[in-house]
Amino acid sequence: MRNLVLLPGFMLNQHLWDDMHADLSTLGSLTFGDLGQDIGIEAMADAVLRQAPPEFVLLGFSMGGFVAQAVALKAPERVRGLALLNTSSRPQTAQESAATKAQFDIAQRTPFKGLTSRALASSLHPDLATERSLLDRLQAMALANGKEVFLRQLQTLRDSHAEQLGLLRCPTLIVASDHDRLRSVEESAEMARQIDGARFEIVADCGHMTPIEKPAELFEIIRDWVQASGL
Repeated sequence: MRNLVLLPGFMLNQHLWDDMHADLSTLGSLTFGDLGQDIGIEAMADAVLRQAPPEFVLLGFSMGGFVAQAVALKAPERVRGLALLNTSSRPQTAQESAATKAQFDIAQRTPFKGLTSRALASSLHPDLATERSLLDRLQAMALANGKEVFLRQLQTLRDSHAEQLGLLRCPTLIVASDHDRLRSVEESAEMARQIDGARFEIVADCGHMTPIEKPAELFEIIRDWVQASGL
């Protein structure tokens, strides 16, 4: 039986995959990684490895993609295939770190009411940025995670594994979206160049939240890659 381990992004959870759950289940047994209990990419990766089956195909979305890279480098003998979705290998910039610290300082002393409307809207294709049903789904995940997870994930600086990605030998899929305002197509193309033999796909007319915006198209890409790679 093939095992798939799925990692969500910042302030998301397993419901990120709801629209793909049935289709993904046709590929194998699903395990949903929890990235809310630890601080730091490496600690999150260790937690994923403790929870995961002995061998698995790993799918990491956004922040989960950074964790997925760390998992694959820590335990290459366990990761049969690696899918990096709407993510990057670039480290956090000084400007991003300063903004995150300011956000953390405010969040520590104020009640958590979810993510801002601006943050939610920016994660979607511009044409969907006012789609109430999608915004509500994203906010529901953030609220379910709560303040403590918010603070832990804000403290998780993005580590870069760019210099080590060339060591990866497992089949690798990289997916970008052409209207992603949080992670650029160029960042994904950069990873594809760093990983020998990586398959690179771009989802058209889609924002950052590919599993919610284009679940059927994303599943087809993942299914075809799994089958073509003999995973």
